[in-house]
Amino acid sequence: MTPAKLYNDHFSNYKLYNIPKAQLVLTDIPYNVGVNAYGSSPQWYVDGDNKNGASKLAGKAFFDTDERFKLSEFLHFCTKLMKPEPKNRNDAPAMIVFCSFEQQFELIEKAKKYGLNNYINLVFRKNFSPQVLKANMRIVGNAEYAVLLYRDKLPKFRNHGSMIFNVMEYPRDTETPKIHPTQKPLVLMERLIEIFTDPGDIVIDPLAGSGVTLAAAQNLNRKSFGFEIKKNFYQESIDKILRVVEPGLFTEAIE
Repeated sequence: MTPAKLYNDHFSNYKLYNIPKAQLVLTDIPYNVGVNAYGSSPQWYVDGDNKNGASKLAGKAFFDTDERFKLSEFLHFCTKLMKPEPKNRNDAPAMIVFCSFEQQFELIEKAKKYGLNNYINLVFRKNFSPQVLKANMRIVGNAEYAVLLYRDKLPKFRNHGSMIFNVMEYPRDTETPKIHPTQKPLVLMERLIEIFTDPGDIVIDPLAGSGVTLAAAQNLNRKSFGFEIKKNFYQESIDKILRVVEPGLFTEAIE
């Protein structure tokens, strides 16, 4: 396994840490749902039961930093984190951004301003739905969305001769400690990293959250770097995710 590095800092300060350029930027942006973050979740109510009244999460955003998130600024810095376009085919870098359904279109258009001219939309199908409070609508959401962005050359693609559909399964993760409200399954992040990188490649998550992306990368012997501005998530990631994978492999950031 290759140690991960997580910095308790904003991704815009990446130059302070002299990190190498990424083969894959893999991250999850704020969905900008504001105070309705828990609107479809039983967590809106005490003990998940509406008979008990609203919980402390009712009418709250996931994060107090969401309103300060600027998509253009994010894309600008992410393109700086990616390695340059190579001369060889099948070796170009890519960025995968998990987002809301509506954000896909804004991401695709704004990414073009930063040289990311091409995209593949990705859909992840769950066999469950977090929108239990919308059950009376008959149709509830059971999908997650992401956009794969790249410049001109097709990104490195390690499919081992098999066809890969853009609709993939979203597995439940009952083993990795849940420390973040939008945490992705470890096995799913491993799958994406396996497809678009080789062992020894660089994976960067500029909005690391739980640190699951970094844990997946180090499990697969990729070098990983992440930024998490919230101190509590940063610390919990170290204590419960990254060190849990194999004690002693985590490398702490420069304070």
